[in-house]
Amino acid sequence: MLKGIAAGVALSLLIALIAAYALLHSGLIPANADAKPSQLETWMARTSLDATLSRLAPKVPNPVALTDENLLHGVQIFAQNCAICHGSAKGAASPSPVALGLYQKPPQLATDGVEDDPEGYSFWKIKHGIRLTGMPSFGFTLSDQQIWTLALFLKHMDQLPPKVLQTWQNVKNWPTVEPYASNRNSSHDEVGNKLSQQGLESQGMHGN
Repeated sequence: MLKGIAAGVALSLLIALIAAYALLHSGLIPANADAKPSQLETWMARTSLDATLSRLAPKVPNPVALTDENLLHGVQIFAQNCAICHGSAKGAASPSPVALGLYQKPPQLATDGVEDDPEGYSFWKIKHGIRLTGMPSFGFTLSDQQIWTLALFLKHMDQLPPKVLQTWQNVKNWPTVEPYASNRNSSHDEVGNKLSQQGLESQGMHGN
């Protein structure tokens, strides 16, 4: 009896593994970054992340003091490392081209902020990144002090002192430069005008 049950369970597992293998090789599971995540994928990702944060994120208070100077430093770190994906003070109204193309979509933190999250959660996500998303690990490029400073800014993003708020509102999430084609056309026009002028002057000299 028990052997029959064990055999049945083993057979069921084998069939499930074969079916999963076949599904992966069928091309039916989207691998493109512009696809919409399924409800199952979203649930699995959120459940795994929440459990990981609950288990591994630091439980200690933020060692970086809440001062205007530290908040300003946090804004600067955000502008240099995070704004391109997580946006500016305009929030979801003005995501960058990179943010629009990422999978999964990065939250625009001025709109969907993490002020309610423990700062240890933000610290862990910044330092270690989030697997299978566009969120990288900054543990290789930022010190713990810098990451805690960034977590401090994120915690107080919706309640910034006037001076810090002004700096935050000046942060850009995408460089604004004059298109190359426009510059090139302008250069060609200038060269053409100079050549035309030289040609007219030359004709005038020969005419005399």
